[in-house]
Amino acid sequence: MNVEIDNNSGFCFGVVYAIQRAEEELAISKQLYCLGDIVHNSVEVKRLESKGLITIDNEEFQKLKNCKVLIRAHGEPADTYKIALKNNITLIDASCPVVLRLQNKIKNGYDSFVNPEQGQIVIYGKKGHAEVNGLVGQTQGKAIVVSSLDDLDKIDYTKPITIYSQTTKSPEGFNLIIKEIEKRINKNLSFIRNDTICRQVSSRDKKLRNFAKRHDVIIFVSGKKSSNGKMLFEVCKRENPQTYFVSDDEDVKPNWFNGTDSVGICGATSTPKWLMEKIADKIKLL
Repeated sequence: MNVEIDNNSGFCFGVVYAIQRAEEELAISKQLYCLGDIVHNSVEVKRLESKGLITIDNEEFQKLKNCKVLIRAHGEPADTYKIALKNNITLIDASCPVVLRLQNKIKNGYDSFVNPEQGQIVIYGKKGHAEVNGLVGQTQGKAIVVSSLDDLDKIDYTKPITIYSQTTKSPEGFNLIIKEIEKRINKNLSFIRNDTICRQVSSRDKKLRNFAKRHDVIIFVSGKKSSNGKMLFEVCKRENPQTYFVSDDEDVKPNWFNGTDSVGICGATSTPKWLMEKIADKIKLL
């Protein structure tokens, strides 16, 4: 049975940078706080926790003082930096440069409105997602988050609209949202479209389609919390119905491979290569 790992799968550069910063600091101090899961993959989080990484939530963060805290690739709203300054917390900022540019773009767009009547900031993304929380924070919490066509009733179509996207969303989904807004908005009003999807992430869509077609069975490896993982899994599933979602090698079922000649292993931007290799090794022994 041929088992191939997709060369285009695995950590995006933003996640690679965050984990590198964490490991560098842990090599020195043996302990480091991280605000939220450093990556949406429980297996990788556990590996880093074994090295001394301590994952905390926002409530715990506000109680910390005189320590170091890692800001993960997703970025954070301005309030996080204010709390750190107040509590003498040294921030190791591993925010993805793509996310930081988007935060600045949204802040500048929001600040350009002298009053709310001048327009609305709309963000296409998953409500409550760490990156989206950071983006909404650039607008004093006033941005409208939409994740599907069902959310579009939140928007006032008698006012101008400026839309942005969470960096890891699909271009197809973003285009559907734009087309529907175009149908609803008053034609005399401004509608500014900002395609802020990370192309390193979105380009995986097409490559994964081709990869999924080449194999009898696809094993998609991802953490259950990963929005990007859920989206890319569906991409594979549409191309190859024999696609299975796993988070670790213990999820692999031997009966999936009966009569199979070729297996493809791929994953999300939050999936470590070592985990895909571990799963490949297990499949080869079946």
